[in-house]
Amino acid sequence: MKLFWKIFLSLLVGAVCVWLASKMINLPQTLAALKELSVSAVLLYLATLAATHYFRASRWKYLLRPLGVTLPRSRLLALSSVGFLGILFLPVRLGEFIRPYYVVRTGQSRMSAVLGTVAVERIVDGLLISILFFVCYMTAPGDAYGPALRLAAWVSLLGFLSLTLFLTAALTWTETTVRLALRFTLVAHLAPALSERIGDKLRALIKGFKALHEPRDLVPFLVQTVLYWGTNGLGMWLLARAMKLDISPAAAFATMSFTGVLISLPNSPGLLGQFEYGVVRALRAYLPAATVASYGGAYAFALHGIQLSWYLVVGLLALPFVGGRASSLRQVVIDSNRAAVEGGSGAQ
Repeated sequence: MKLFWKIFLSLLVGAVCVWLASKMINLPQTLAALKELSVSAVLLYLATLAATHYFRASRWKYLLRPLGVTLPRSRLLALSSVGFLGILFLPVRLGEFIRPYYVVRTGQSRMSAVLGTVAVERIVDGLLISILFFVCYMTAPGDAYGPALRLAAWVSLLGFLSLTLFLTAALTWTETTVRLALRFTLVAHLAPALSERIGDKLRALIKGFKALHEPRDLVPFLVQTVLYWGTNGLGMWLLARAMKLDISPAAAFATMSFTGVLISLPNSPGLLGQFEYGVVRALRAYLPAATVASYGGAYAFALHGIQLSWYLVVGLLALPFVGGRASSLRQVVIDSNRAAVEGGSGAQ
């Protein structure tokens, strides 16, 4: 039932975003503009997407290293590719458990601790793009940003700043943080028998934050995170220019940031609707509505289509190389979600 409601919420978010995006896109004009997309523009964007993929995958090793987890770069890239495929195509980010699951199967760490490293990734990513989006909003001329975008800028920034403060508190006062979490969620009162077990999982999760204490791991992780988002925004800007959208790099990064914040919500399968709405809504702050309705819509479809194709192909090609008894993506998803619930410490 809990999974049903999660999936229902993700589909609802996707449906609302499809409806909102459809109000800003002229479909016949969008399809006509999409036909003008050149092969050279696609190849150029794919080159930047490959760099984005590499930095996104390789930075994880700096969060795993403080846990005593070491993986060859080739395996790290392979299991990350399968994990990214799951994250993109599964609803409510069920694919987030795939990468930790593959690490746990090596017997090098607990599932809860490795999930902690994923939490650090999500919070740092969210904070970075929220700050970037907020800066773009504050420096935009006039009142280009409507009420919805202004609200999104403030809410996302305050939300991820709060999560960052939680990370800091958890690292500094672990036991106090665990105790308060159990108290305020009423677990200690409603399910005292589970309280100790949940507290143990929380401590293991916080253990995954250890890289934040280690400058030799934190600095390269942050550098590669900046490179990851930097190449992502650069690719979006280059593709926009190739598709007759005269926008500045700042507008491209603002579009990337707002879309990134939007898809951090419970995501529909394949980010359908959320991605398109994020792109066209952000572009409306920088381009005339008529341009966004045609070339902006084509740009959103092209971005989304190329990214979906990239992660699908790369993920499926990597799947046979991750090894183990889970030979299908379906089995990997089932086993990884089971391991996340159990918080196990060994191979499955």
